[in-house]
Amino acid sequence: MSSRDALSLARQQGVDLVEIAANANPPVVKVIDWGKFQYQKMKEEAKNRKKAREKQSELKQMKIGLKISDNDLNIKLRKINGFLEDGDRVKIMIVFRGREMAHKEIGQELLDKIFSLLGDGIVAEGKPQFNGRNLSVGIRKK
Repeated sequence: MSSRDALSLARQQGVDLVEIAANANPPVVKVIDWGKFQYQKMKEEAKNRKKAREKQSELKQMKIGLKISDNDLNIKLRKINGFLEDGDRVKIMIVFRGREMAHKEIGQELLDKIFSLLGDGIVAEGKPQFNGRNLSVGIRKK
């Protein structure tokens, strides 16, 4: 079809004539609604970005106080298990307040208790480290 015929057809239909492949011989064009085409293209790109983001594992943080009760600890452990099931990594932070810094061994005991309650399906990413008033360790699923 000649370019004049294609252009007149596009004007009759009230849409645009869009060049798809300029280097082809003869050039390839489409008769489409440009606004609708751009909208669909933008939606497809957003969908692809979302899928790419879902595949990446995120780093989630869970802060736990030193004097946490058993029920509260169980709730936090359920959250941690949910994050691990989704494929995310989790950074557990034991927060020390005030004079609790004098008893760092209690924080280590709490961390050991958390590891035993989470089970064998997890791997610690390095040793627990003190950063200021926090004892933190990263974990992920095996």
